[in-house]
Amino acid sequence: MTYIKRGTREFKMVNFALFAGGFCTFALLWGTQPLLPDIANEFHVSPAVSSLTQTSATIALAFSLLFAGSLSEIYGRKKIMTMSLVASSLLSVLIGFVPNFNLLIVTRILQGITLAGLPAVAMAYLGEEIEPKSLGMAMGLYISGNSIGGMAGRILNGILTDYFSWHVALMGIGLISLLGTVIFWLLLPNSSHFEPQSFKIKQFTTNLLSHLKSPGLVYIFLIGFLLSGGFVSLYNYIGFDLIKPPYSLSQTLVGFIFIVYIVGTLSSTWMGMLSDQYGRGKILQLSLIIFFSGVCITLIHDIWLKIIGIAVFTFGYFAGHSIASSWVGKLASNNKAQAASLYLFCYYSGGSIGGTASGTLYSHFGWLGVVVMISSLAIIAFIISIRLGAISNERIEVFPHKVS
Repeated sequence: MTYIKRGTREFKMVNFALFAGGFCTFALLWGTQPLLPDIANEFHVSPAVSSLTQTSATIALAFSLLFAGSLSEIYGRKKIMTMSLVASSLLSVLIGFVPNFNLLIVTRILQGITLAGLPAVAMAYLGEEIEPKSLGMAMGLYISGNSIGGMAGRILNGILTDYFSWHVALMGIGLISLLGTVIFWLLLPNSSHFEPQSFKIKQFTTNLLSHLKSPGLVYIFLIGFLLSGGFVSLYNYIGFDLIKPPYSLSQTLVGFIFIVYIVGTLSSTWMGMLSDQYGRGKILQLSLIIFFSGVCITLIHDIWLKIIGIAVFTFGYFAGHSIASSWVGKLASNNKAQAASLYLFCYYSGGSIGGTASGTLYSHFGWLGVVVMISSLAIIAFIISIRLGAISNERIEVFPHKVS
């Protein structure tokens, strides 16, 4: 069987297409995050309650991911990813017209459901089509599209909100994403190694349970849960902290804080390549150390050092997420789409739970409470990564042809 190799035209097309798809998906998914202070003010709700506009989308996405992978087994990888992008882009335009908070939550839930198609299937598509020794780089480039989409969406939303309103901001992101969807459809090659399968609920349940019986996969799922919980917590509430004295930043300036996402673009690709070279376990642990160090630096009150801390934190997060994502495809011997869906279910569940729970800590203890929570999650993830590395070494010794 011929796989797509690094340096070929097909490799570039796949990476550019999934970069565009990841860009749109994460610009749409995290569209309300930098707008939480404005939403809280307009609807007269607390920071924790305003975060439900973000949490509702991510938790709906988490549950939908369990089934999106299976739908792609029936209808095809590219078709499901394209339908996902079209529907979620149109819903973003619709969100601009919602008149009340409850309807905003309902629409965001629907958007979370439709968004599931691309992230659930993209990892499986790459695992099937890209040669194993180039998978780390390809996954890193896909994750970098996620990071740039999240960054650009937040910055653009901040600017449009200051000049117009958050309604116009979300509509604008939806229109941009429709354009990105066209690019995605035109460039992404059709699957070469995909074989359609019928959906059987018993087999679906059996396959999910089989992945949960793999200690290595369970450890990766937990790490994804913890990483996402910490990441969403920081970015949900850093805006609340920066618009208050002594910083008193405008929404536009707070939006530009997210330009540090660019380091995520670099780290996901670079650290992904290093993991191919030196092993996923070592580079994952290094990523978690960077993640922990960055959030601790944000406790410093100087605005520039705080921004540096956010950048360091973001570097470690995207590196860790990229490595864990590619590791799922290596450890799952079959039903890779469902394994990827389980990872992302845990990942987005962590972001949903952590992102709201940390809001309560922020209300009671301020930024220190958020940092303590994220630091604790990072330490737990590091301990799990040590055990994961040990299991992987055992696999290498017993199954040398399955280096992970």
